[in-house]
Amino acid sequence: MNKTVNINLANTFFHIDEEAYNKLRRYLEAIKRSFSGTAGSDEIIADIEARIAELFSEKMEHDRQVITQKEVDAVINVMGQPEDYMVDEDIFEDEPRPKSKPTSSQRVKKLYRDNEQKYIGGVCSGLEHYLGFDALWIRLIFILLAVFTGFGLIAYILLWILVPEATTTSQKLDMRGEPINISNIERKVKEGFDDVADKVKNVDYERVGNKVKSSSKTFFDTIGDIFMFLFKVFGKFIGILLIIIGAATLIGLFVGLVTVGVIDIVHFPGVDFYDIVNTTGAPVWLVSFLLFFAIGIPFFFVLYLGLKILVNNLKSIGNIAKFTLLGVWLLSIAVLIALGVRQAAAHAFTGTTTINEEFSLQQPTDTIAIRMRSTENIEYDQRFNFDDLAMVYDENGQALLYSEDVRFNIKKSTDSIIRLKVKKDADGSSFEEARERSSMIAYGYTFLGNELVLNDFLTSNISEKMRNQEVRNIVYIPEGMVVRFDDSAKGNIGRSTKNDKDLYRNDIVDYLWVMGSDGELKCQDCPDDLDWNDDDSGRIIINEDGVDINIEDGNDSFKVKVDENGVEIKAKD
Repeated sequence: MNKTVNINLANTFFHIDEEAYNKLRRYLEAIKRSFSGTAGSDEIIADIEARIAELFSEKMEHDRQVITQKEVDAVINVMGQPEDYMVDEDIFEDEPRPKSKPTSSQRVKKLYRDNEQKYIGGVCSGLEHYLGFDALWIRLIFILLAVFTGFGLIAYILLWILVPEATTTSQKLDMRGEPINISNIERKVKEGFDDVADKVKNVDYERVGNKVKSSSKTFFDTIGDIFMFLFKVFGKFIGILLIIIGAATLIGLFVGLVTVGVIDIVHFPGVDFYDIVNTTGAPVWLVSFLLFFAIGIPFFFVLYLGLKILVNNLKSIGNIAKFTLLGVWLLSIAVLIALGVRQAAAHAFTGTTTINEEFSLQQPTDTIAIRMRSTENIEYDQRFNFDDLAMVYDENGQALLYSEDVRFNIKKSTDSIIRLKVKKDADGSSFEEARERSSMIAYGYTFLGNELVLNDFLTSNISEKMRNQEVRNIVYIPEGMVVRFDDSAKGNIGRSTKNDKDLYRNDIVDYLWVMGSDGELKCQDCPDDLDWNDDDSGRIIINEDGVDINIEDGNDSFKVKVDENGVEIKAKD
């Protein structure tokens, strides 16, 4: 059994059997003699040894594998026989002379940063070799994208960080797609890479054309090459799409979340709107960064995946960075879930404060008028809506919560007294907190003469925060009393107000009504043909008051009402 020895090539140790070692040693000695006295010979030998070490590493399946004569022969075949470069042939007498010199095939180019033609980081000059476009146009594209979208700057920085620099002769040949053998290494060192750019333009297209035209390939090989080429083009397109999606999302997150959270662009004089909505106690900058990490880290890996598809030799960000980003993402998700649960808990309970009032007519009449009153002391130009609530300013410049979520319903009184029931609702993390918050709602009403005036709005202090504050009124009317609605009541009448004509609630205000014994308003001046809605198209309304469906087809009609009083279904044919 052959003995094994250790050999050091380019600071990399390999296990190699004795016969393979002797052959490799004679091969390297012959190469050294062929370049002795040549300018730059030390750099040439160092690059050759580095390339041999790279080829050995590619052929090894594990670190403990022993290099045999088979692997040495394969490396020599790639690098070239010494006799091809007019070195001493006597030490290779045991080797059969090749019938012809090995032909150098075009290699697949790898993306590197070109440190010899760089302005900043060598990214654009490296892309020139990889893509075959002039670096000037690539630089202009990066500048335009940086100025108008910001994507160019981020993409350049990421490529600068992730793409390795071509420092060795082997890497520079890889960058240009040239075979890394003794001849090319010697030539590049001696020439100093003066005329490389003109020799490698459009090599990818020529390589594909040569493969298709090659007479040594079968028809099926050519078809396979075509499909592989199309597959690679499709893969590159997917890579570009992933890069655009990832980069655009990261830019949007950076501008929309980090900027708003840290610089506080969205700011109202004297009050922070975020504090009115938030109940978690977490500052806005913390929530902004958590959202940035929770959404941005997955899209960063989308961007990184796109780069990996486009760049064959893209430098890995490393396991430490990957696991660190994963930990930050998991931590951000966990904290956001905890904050979300705490925020939702602020709406877990609804508390109600009820006010009951009784009124008597001050004039000898059996008619009551109902009107809604709005306010002119609110600055509507400076408001921020959240559901049905808004933060506004009064005439003194003080911030307050404001809502027009006010409704009233008409029901029959049990006696001859007019009554008003005001229900103020609000949410909280407990019944006590919700009830306390509902009691802080400011709502006004007056009864003058025979007119009931209700505010069409409610207000509350900003310290009570936005917690679905609303007001629901019930006006109890004695049987036989006439009710007249002002036009201002449109939009504020609730769905529980019933009438014998089944008019839509906004249409009730156009007529005069009297309270019937069954609790329905009886129309006093409606046309005879107003039994059903005149809108031939019908209506379907679903909102917080319930469901109102009215479908008509000629003389056939179908109505369904679902509200707090139950379900009512009517049909007519």
